[in-house]
Amino acid sequence: MSERSVPDHRAWNTWDAVYPAELVHLPSGVHVGLAAYSDAAGTFTRLPPGHRNGVTLGPRTVDATDITLDIEHAGTKLAVRLSKDDDDVLKIGWKTLAFGEWGLRFWLLVCLWRDEHAHDGEHIWSYDPDSTEMALWTGHGDIVVRGPRFPLMATFHGSFDDLKQEYEENGYFYLASRGTSGPLGVLRYNLEEMAEFEVALTHAPTRKEASAKLIDALKVPQPEPMPAHHTGQFAGALDAVRDCVAWNTVFDIHNKRPYTSLSRNWVAQKFGGWGVWLNDVVYHGMMGGLFDANLGHENQKAVFDGVAEAGNLPCLLTGNDSWVDRSQPPVVGFTTWCHYLRTGDRRFLEDAWPVLKSNHDWWWRERDGNKNGLLEFGTSPVGTGLYRGTKLAAKDESMMDNSPIHDEATLMEDVHTLDCEDVALNSFVALDGETLAHIARALGHLDDADRLDRLTTGLKERIRDQLWDDDRQVFANRLWSGKFTDSIAPTSFFPLVCGAATAEQARKMVDDWLMNRDAFHGDHMLPAVTRDDPAFHDNVYWRGRTWPPLNFLTYYGLRRYGLDDAAREVADSSYRIFMANWERARICGENFNGTSGQADDQPDTDLFYTWGALMAYVATAELSDVNPWQGWTVTRRDGESYRMGPMLTPAGEATVEVTGDALTVKAENGVTFTTNVAGRLHHLHLTATECSVFVPAGDNGRWVELAVDGGARPARAKLGDTTLDFDLANGRAVLPATECPMRLNIAID
Repeated sequence: MSERSVPDHRAWNTWDAVYPAELVHLPSGVHVGLAAYSDAAGTFTRLPPGHRNGVTLGPRTVDATDITLDIEHAGTKLAVRLSKDDDDVLKIGWKTLAFGEWGLRFWLLVCLWRDEHAHDGEHIWSYDPDSTEMALWTGHGDIVVRGPRFPLMATFHGSFDDLKQEYEENGYFYLASRGTSGPLGVLRYNLEEMAEFEVALTHAPTRKEASAKLIDALKVPQPEPMPAHHTGQFAGALDAVRDCVAWNTVFDIHNKRPYTSLSRNWVAQKFGGWGVWLNDVVYHGMMGGLFDANLGHENQKAVFDGVAEAGNLPCLLTGNDSWVDRSQPPVVGFTTWCHYLRTGDRRFLEDAWPVLKSNHDWWWRERDGNKNGLLEFGTSPVGTGLYRGTKLAAKDESMMDNSPIHDEATLMEDVHTLDCEDVALNSFVALDGETLAHIARALGHLDDADRLDRLTTGLKERIRDQLWDDDRQVFANRLWSGKFTDSIAPTSFFPLVCGAATAEQARKMVDDWLMNRDAFHGDHMLPAVTRDDPAFHDNVYWRGRTWPPLNFLTYYGLRRYGLDDAAREVADSSYRIFMANWERARICGENFNGTSGQADDQPDTDLFYTWGALMAYVATAELSDVNPWQGWTVTRRDGESYRMGPMLTPAGEATVEVTGDALTVKAENGVTFTTNVAGRLHHLHLTATECSVFVPAGDNGRWVELAVDGGARPARAKLGDTTLDFDLANGRAVLPATECPMRLNIAID
């Protein structure tokens, strides 16, 4: 697993694609992990992921400076904490919460090994009974491990299979593997002696230096639990997004790259070690960009590395299979542009442009089966991927594999598409074309931008005119025969996110469909098909359950059209559904029951699936967001308070807080912006020389304050064309009443 491409501050992390209770140091290939043995059950475990395996993934940081999880094995429960300090000292601590048997007979094991392909240094761990230290020479110094007391045993094994077999055949009294060296070193502790304990590990140029660091580090108590990053309104949403992304970010040893997996629970095990399902990983990168721009780049690379010979981004690439005959709806242009607006990283656009252009052109070339300018899902005659050439493959391309909106469609084998113009696909391609035009202009490709604008404008017109069912007053899929399909999904809201709907169509979608309890309203919005559809009661995947990407895209469509009250309803419902599962059992559902909101009511739903955090993400977006239409937005509502951050923003890391009647944005560039303006402020821009923002309409009595570290002071302010008096004593400008949103500019000297 050795790899030096990740930043130093993330070199130690939970990189193993399966086992969350293991830390891996990528540059050296050194692993340290926990395992356990219960004598009462006669079972050994490496603590694989999943609620059903007794592992509950707790709060943690992205860079592994602080990681918590709870484990349960045969009735014994422990709280585990892994932490890392600035001096590169790791601590692995545990506290017993409940005994399932006499602690003497329950053993917790600290296991140490090194990847076989690490070419420098040693692969054999050694134990010194006098110092009670385990050590390894890496070629660049020594790694040393010790606790404040000696282990009850130090044993050595050829593999984990050998360790497991020893325990399950010989129990905990077996001594023959006790020794002083071997490739898999194990420090053994039982809960009679060490019900609460910690072990420390570090790296230094010499063993003596490493040992001294550990002795000092073990005298320092574990730090206090890390504070919540999100309190007040929508409390815990930002923390949940962070935890889900951080836990599922792993290292793909086959392709030598980090990426955020769909789920530790089954991806590596089922897919030959790794699996990139296109849109999942795209969303992961966008969510990860809230905390670390590297996560956006890493997931972008995992997707773009797989571009097919035909030019499309494949639906699925794994260690076992390649679905190059199909793609998934092109949301990647949108997420790429959003990431750029958040980070300002031009390299992200430069890496993306050739792949995104190729992928966009592929849709127009391969998915207009009847050549009328509206697109259909399909499966091309290339590759050998499972299901290629079947209707199921074409439905896979939609992301919504078994949705009833596809029931009436037929695969047209001569043109390799369904005979159904899909409202979601056409909306996605329009959104993709629009955002790619922005990217092209940012990079100076003006001819490409003009071409994309023309294509996109025409497509939006056809969506508006030809995919609107006037009888039902809804956007819907349309068969080549001209008939609109009977079933309606939240994808009918997607013409809003690409800007294709008229204002009247958008309002009808909200009034007649979003707010209709027979359609998509209710306590658990938005089911993947209307509640009055017979398929709703199937409660199987896209037939009746609530899916995070559908809520996410519907939310942004409503935001784009200024339908803020409706968007707030979607955010509220998404947050309630998510947190009911998260607070009960740390469940991040792949999908949720459309009636009860439960994720774990049936066996087909993964319970720690990264895109489940999109339900929490839309709640964070209600408070602070970066999107193509409103830029960086922050929100204050009367009677609500919250604190959210630090998180990445266009001003670097920032914290947004509302207390009393004031909203405060504190950015790492030293600028603090405070106001009592209520509503959503958009296109916020904070630098050391200028602050600008669009403020909503409002009455007299509103004010804005600006403070800058280092002695700089606000000097001049204008609201629209009106020059404002600035009180230099408190850095405050008083705003006059306005009847429409206006741009506020403040110069800083």
